[in-house]
Amino acid sequence: MSVLRDLTEDPDLRGDLDRLVMEPGAKIRGLAPRPRLTLRSRDADFFEKYVQTKGAVDILLELQEDSLRTDAQKAVLRNATVLHRSLTALPEERRLELAQMLAERTFLVVVSTPDLDSAHRIFSVMNSRGLDLPPTDIFKSQIIGDLDAEASEACAITWEDAEEMLGRDDFAELFLHLRMIFAKKRAEQELLKEFPEQVLSHYLPGSAEVFVHAVVRPYAEAYAQIREGRYESASGAEAVNAWFRRLQQIDNYDWRPAALWDCVITRTTRRGSTRSCGPWSGFRPVCSSAASTRPLASPATPSCCGSSTRDRASTPRPSS
Repeated sequence: MSVLRDLTEDPDLRGDLDRLVMEPGAKIRGLAPRPRLTLRSRDADFFEKYVQTKGAVDILLELQEDSLRTDAQKAVLRNATVLHRSLTALPEERRLELAQMLAERTFLVVVSTPDLDSAHRIFSVMNSRGLDLPPTDIFKSQIIGDLDAEASEACAITWEDAEEMLGRDDFAELFLHLRMIFAKKRAEQELLKEFPEQVLSHYLPGSAEVFVHAVVRPYAEAYAQIREGRYESASGAEAVNAWFRRLQQIDNYDWRPAALWDCVITRTTRRGSTRSCGPWSGFRPVCSSAASTRPLASPATPSCCGSSTRDRASTPRPSS
């Protein structure tokens, strides 16, 4: 709608399209104009400034993708570029027909199901079209929905910071590794079914905030360190990062859950104890039969949060 609005030379059509993008408001009722569609908070201003504001699409197309903060903003730029190129090639009459079709024959369909299994089946079918909705978005809605308004805002910011740090694909990959760390076995069903049972059940209801701050955030930070080979430690960091670079050359990531777990546990142990514990000396036992010799902290409630109520020796550990 925004691209069509900014391309047309017909002032009446431009006004009609702009009213579909922006709610005009009403001065007599004290209502200011506002966007009809709002993105998440960190992308909302960008979307309004470069897409929803009249005449802004041309400015958007001049931006460089590398200068944009989030994957969502980069996707907006790519989509606008493709749409602008395609619509520019059409005559004004064809663009008018497209605008009329969008305005008169586009519908929002809400699908509800009686149980979770039916929802999973419908989700799989619907998710096969267009851009996939990652399971992490489903988990986020469950977790944020378990919190009050103040806590949900703080957790949403932490969640989105982690997603922005890793990128959409790697953030989704992280949850596959988290499932392995908690379940200690390979997946038998799709993540959308296993993750709530094997991971979220430890936190919902009642401890959603702990999951975001004590699991998602530290494991996302560890994932970024491993991926980029920038593990930090008072000693031994260079050797650890050298091994991470070697492991990246393997044709699978089966080693990552163990590495993630150990990075987080090593950090937790370092914060919670004055005993020296070198990072690489920790990583080796996790991948070997000697794993049971190392003191552990529960990933369900890491000791860095100061809220662990479980015996440290009962920590779920990844399989070798």
